[in-house]
Amino acid sequence: MAAEADGPLKRVLVPLLLPEKCYDQIFVQWDLLHVPCLKILLSKGLGLGIVAGSLLVKLPQVFKILRAKSAEGLSLQSVMLELVALTGTMVYSITNIFPFSSWGEALFLMLQTVTICFLVLHYRGQTAKGVTFLVCYALVLLVLLSPLTPLSVVTLLQASNVPAVVGGRLLQAATNYRNGHTGQLSAVTVFLLFGGSLARIFTSVQETGDPLMAGTFVVSSLCNGLIASQLIYYWNVKAPIKKKKQ
Repeated sequence: MAAEADGPLKRVLVPLLLPEKCYDQIFVQWDLLHVPCLKILLSKGLGLGIVAGSLLVKLPQVFKILRAKSAEGLSLQSVMLELVALTGTMVYSITNIFPFSSWGEALFLMLQTVTICFLVLHYRGQTAKGVTFLVCYALVLLVLLSPLTPLSVVTLLQASNVPAVVGGRLLQAATNYRNGHTGQLSAVTVFLLFGGSLARIFTSVQETGDPLMAGTFVVSSLCNGLIASQLIYYWNVKAPIKKKKQ
């Protein structure tokens, strides 16, 4: 029995998905309805699933921009504010040594959002400005993650996530409304972000117990839901094709 308890299943699950005491509770004592341990398993599983999914979540948006050679319909200010929110979550989580499964998607979403920012600038004919933005952002990120930045500043950055998320999504919603269509906005990306933010409410409460993190994801879910509803509303509306000047 001891050999079975220390078998390959345990090496896979502990500590990635379960603490050792929960593994023993479920798989040694066969207490399959132990609610606290099941909540940990669900939270860890969801968290890792979200992190894995985040590797691809914004790629449809990136590819849609590249395929169209246009970023029409995307609000640069909205994307920038989303980047601020992702950066705040990532820096705050690293500083507080939260489990990677509770925030890891912020890292991958940040990289993809930076790419989208550059592409928006590039297809607006501002490539040099885009390169400057990449360099400046990298420098700011290094400073935020360094010991030079006090914890109070990091906490303030995380607290600013709520207005950043709200402002960014409202800007995108306003752009959609003004245009009467969603342009090059990717439905796959929007719906994945909406689902991910909903799941993150549970995982942030379970894994971090941080009300600031949980509150951010509640607001994010509401705002992502707004954009998702616009995508559905404008589903059959296509962006007008701009005629090239003679």
